[in-house]
Amino acid sequence: MNFRRARRDDPDINITSLIDVVLLLLIFFMVSTTFNRETQVRIELPQASAEAGAASDNAVEIQVDAEGRYYVNDQALINTQPETLMRAIEKVGGTDTDRPVLIVADAKTPHQAVVTAMDVAGRLGFVHLRVATQRTEP
Repeated sequence: MNFRRARRDDPDINITSLIDVVLLLLIFFMVSTTFNRETQVRIELPQASAEAGAASDNAVEIQVDAEGRYYVNDQALINTQPETLMRAIEKVGGTDTDRPVLIVADAKTPHQAVVTAMDVAGRLGFVHLRVATQRTEP
């Protein structure tokens, strides 16, 4: 008598329900998450009593927040190194060194961060540097 073993199929794991649950969780977290706008930097400007100058549309704007991080035309830089700031200003300003450079620094910004921004703009050949301030309360 010849007894043969019955052929067994390998058991398969059905992961369809697992994929459904993961996708539902993904959709839930995407809908319930709040997003912060990174392009709006809260800067408290220092005060000055001088007259306000005319704003220029084509100015290169360098923002420095209270922690010393740089933003060039509302684009955050990946670090605070002068070389990174130089590349970002070159990208925005190009070879037109007659464009004004507006430095918008928070009142609590470390002084060195503002001096670094001014130095980098000067090394690139920009000569029209402006520092933004708030008008003092009378």
